[in-house]
Amino acid sequence: EIGQPHKRRRTSEPSEIEERLESLICRVGEKSTSSLESNLEGLAGVLEADLPNYKSKILRILCTVARLLPEKLTIYTTLVGLLNARNYNFGGEFVEAMTRQLKECLKVNMYSEAEYLVRFLSDLVNCHVIAAPSMVAMFENFVSVTQEEDVPQVRCDWYVFAFLSSLPWVGKELYEKKDAEIDRLLSHTESYLKRRQKIHIPMLQVWTADKPHPQEEASRLYLLYTYLDCLWAQIQKLKKDRWQERHILRPYLAFDSILCEALQHNLPPFTPPPHTEDSAYPMPRVIFRMFDYTDDPEGPVMPGSHSVERFVIEENLHCIIKSHWKERKTCAAQLLSYPGNNKIPLNYHIVEVIFAELFQLPSPPHIEVMYTALLIELCKLQPGSLPQVLAQATEMLYMRLDTMNTTCIDRFINWFSHHLSNFQFRWSWEDWSDCLTQDLEKPKSKFVREVLEKCMRLSYHQRIIDIVPPSFSVLSPANPVCIYKYGEESNRSLPGYTVALCLTIAIKNKASNDEIFNILKDVPNPNQDDDDDEGFTFNPLKIEVFVQTLLHLAAKSFSHSFSALAKFHEIFKALAESDEGKLHVLRVVYEVWKNHPQMITVLVDKMIRTQIVDCAAVANWIFSSELAHDFTRFYVWEILHSTIRKMNKHVLKIHRELEETKERLARQHKRRDSDDDDDDDDRSSDREDGPLEEQIERLQEKVESAQSEQKNLFLVIFQRFIMLLTEHLVRCETGGIDIFTPWYKSCIERLQQIFLQHHQIIQQYMVTLENLLFTAELDHHILAVFQQFCALQA
Repeated sequence: EIGQPHKRRRTSEPSEIEERLESLICRVGEKSTSSLESNLEGLAGVLEADLPNYKSKILRILCTVARLLPEKLTIYTTLVGLLNARNYNFGGEFVEAMTRQLKECLKVNMYSEAEYLVRFLSDLVNCHVIAAPSMVAMFENFVSVTQEEDVPQVRCDWYVFAFLSSLPWVGKELYEKKDAEIDRLLSHTESYLKRRQKIHIPMLQVWTADKPHPQEEASRLYLLYTYLDCLWAQIQKLKKDRWQERHILRPYLAFDSILCEALQHNLPPFTPPPHTEDSAYPMPRVIFRMFDYTDDPEGPVMPGSHSVERFVIEENLHCIIKSHWKERKTCAAQLLSYPGNNKIPLNYHIVEVIFAELFQLPSPPHIEVMYTALLIELCKLQPGSLPQVLAQATEMLYMRLDTMNTTCIDRFINWFSHHLSNFQFRWSWEDWSDCLTQDLEKPKSKFVREVLEKCMRLSYHQRIIDIVPPSFSVLSPANPVCIYKYGEESNRSLPGYTVALCLTIAIKNKASNDEIFNILKDVPNPNQDDDDDEGFTFNPLKIEVFVQTLLHLAAKSFSHSFSALAKFHEIFKALAESDEGKLHVLRVVYEVWKNHPQMITVLVDKMIRTQIVDCAAVANWIFSSELAHDFTRFYVWEILHSTIRKMNKHVLKIHRELEETKERLARQHKRRDSDDDDDDDDRSSDREDGPLEEQIERLQEKVESAQSEQKNLFLVIFQRFIMLLTEHLVRCETGGIDIFTPWYKSCIERLQQIFLQHHQIIQQYMVTLENLLFTAELDHHILAVFQQFCALQA
């Protein structure tokens, strides 16, 4: 099978052969009628015969799969080992190419790819391609990074992790040949881990309590471990077990007699690239655990938290998701056909790994909806077993909501509601009736309420009322109808009532903007004592009459509302000219649509886009007393994060325009420099440059203005957080009440969420925040959040 293309080589086009080679290399290790060993041997023969003509292509493909298909690492190291045994020079060139690629990845901050390359190089020691002493020398250089001064901890973390995470593959081989050196490296690693700062952990953990649930023993108290501490414990156990690991597929063992005869190469001297301002290291992580061996008493035993097998299985499953996440069907099939799936409770491992990624802070590795689609696909492929494991996981997450991070609860709500919408919203709601006896602000009650609210977005109100038991009516979403206060006859005495009636008739009769302005002139200004006509300055009643009436008339759908905003945009801009006006427009939107959070969300979004309101107004509105009742609701934070993202995109867009214009000017200069035949060059060049230079000047002003607006938005948000939290802390202190209320937990974790989700932007304004807001005088409960954030990249 593998030999066929080789036989037809003379008649094939070079491009066809190159494509065929790529296909053969990429597909080796997939399901086949032949054994993996015979396929590898056959492929090595084909590649060896093609080396004279296609060596650079083969080198490039092998270097690429080493970086991009880490789940098949040992298959490709075996292939390289077989090629090295047949062609020593090719082996040397491959090692050099891999080392070059590793340096390149580190220079451009591609750290996960670099991690796979290090692991690949280390496994080449097992295949007799790389000599053990030179691999140890590389690891010594890695660990020596921990001795560098004035470098971020995250830099040291990465190099230590790259070393430790290679040991499950190569530890045994290195320890047999260089035990003293490995012991010394492990000793240095241990002393680094002991002095390592862990201030950032509270910001990254999914649960705040130590124990997942009461019946657990010490092996499950893993939730507060950072990924390095966890891996260190696993490597310690591996060393104690004489480096015996039982889960890595090692095809090279079948070729031991061939490989042990091969000549080995020394790695070129490798010095980690120095730390620079542009270095962006991976964020630290906290280990997520849901299951242990007690959760699946009937199936194969789940490896313990301290066992290196747990690390290897999780790493490989993460790698499969990373390689195939864009194709959910392929990804699900690859996960379920994981090698050795009969020796482990694979469904439990898959579900745990998917939730670990979904709940990863600050953000999941891939878009959230991908995890929903993947779990649905897995349920389709394993209908007899996986849905039960998923239901068990959902139940466990629900039971632990009290100590779950608010950001993770948001993601849990999004996933669960979307998942239910694909399965006719079927769920055993009665099992969760404990939430009905709790305070509505408690996490379980809030979770069920938000899930039902989100389900309604994916369905309709009556359907949700029908699917839940009548006892859940207190948590069911309100009927999403518009509240129009001028529609009731009993409200005739309300100020502005008659104007609202006139306005309704005028809008229905397609009145012009001037006619609308004319009608609104009759609305008295409650803020104005004298009769001076100040035109369209802030008049809360005028805003109320107009916005209430317009939203009521356009209440039929999102499209009707959008059309109304577009048609009467000029009037909105005039009414909401001042900051108070913008804030009042938002208040009225809330009054009209308080029973329909989704409508509020899309209307606010549209108003920001059309510049009826600005981002700072939205932030002030969210922290205002009028919204206090809904302050902990999911949709409020959806609006705030969306607002911040819009601001960030706006700044980025202008910045990009500026850079592009500068590049155009530079290209113009370059073109002119290379063409200096024209004597009259000076005057014409000034004429050419003028418009671009003016444009650059204008754009620079716009960038500065946008960045100032962005900084102001964050200052407003953090200032309002500090005010709210300080008021709460003082109130509790003076009243002798426990500060740790559900509201406090939600508020402090929303503050963490702002820092985490927008960390790259906030980093730019750290000095301002430290000097103006997060000063030493601030209460330590609030200041701790800022310190945790600073520690993330420290």
